[in-house]
Amino acid sequence: MTFSVCIFCGSSCGDDPRYTEAARETGAEIARRGWTLVYGGARVGLMGVVANAALDAGGRVVGVVPRFLYEREVGHDGVTSLEIVGSLTERKLRMGELSDAFLSLPGGIGTLDEMFEAWSWSQVGLQSKPSGLLNVAGYYDALVSFIERATAAGFVKPQHRQWLSVSNDVGELLDRVRRRPSPP
Repeated sequence: MTFSVCIFCGSSCGDDPRYTEAARETGAEIARRGWTLVYGGARVGLMGVVANAALDAGGRVVGVVPRFLYEREVGHDGVTSLEIVGSLTERKLRMGELSDAFLSLPGGIGTLDEMFEAWSWSQVGLQSKPSGLLNVAGYYDALVSFIERATAAGFVKPQHRQWLSVSNDVGELLDRVRRRPSPP
């Protein structure tokens, strides 16, 4: 059975070309390792970039998209497998079922929602899968500072904080989520 990584990222590309390059590098590296990329099923933004890079490198890509987004013509029909679900909540749950680990690239509200929900699933014992945060060009510096502050203030337990790996290096972060022991 192959290792599967769920990628959370933006439905736009943002204002810095380094975000697009990181998404391209991430998709290609997942394919190079022979892993499966699981993602939100869109053909736009960083989501489309990461999926296309994995496909171009010969990788397997599984998209999960809510019907209302698919009908807005943002669904990526060129992926290995595209599942259409009823809601954003169903999408998160299904991506979680299909994945062994989670990796968040730059993105907005939806990306943060997905990242925090997956991380919280481990905290409350619903699953035990590692999470990673790719901090491209310092994009997540303020968020990482907030997480450290929340940990220092006693709102995030140190053992829960350790379940979220942070790096600006794709290969290093993928290595960490692959070998990191799963949360208890």
